Amino acid sequence: MKLFSIKRETKAEGRFTPKMGALVTKVTYIKKQFLSIPYKTLHKYRETYYGEVKDCEDCNLAR
Repeated sequence: MKLFSIKRETKAEGRFTPKMGALVTKVTYIKKQFLSIPYKTLHKYRETYYGEVKDCEDCNLAR
């Protein structure tokens, strides 16, 4: 049994960009786990409609 592992999870989230407005996109989280309990998010990114991969710091949450 591993003590540390890294897991990748994708889920749909609502985002807001100044150019496009509100949109729903797939956001991928890379999380570090200790004994199968996630405790730290290492990176999160999203894939655009055209297939580009962008960092989630470029857009704000739509709330």
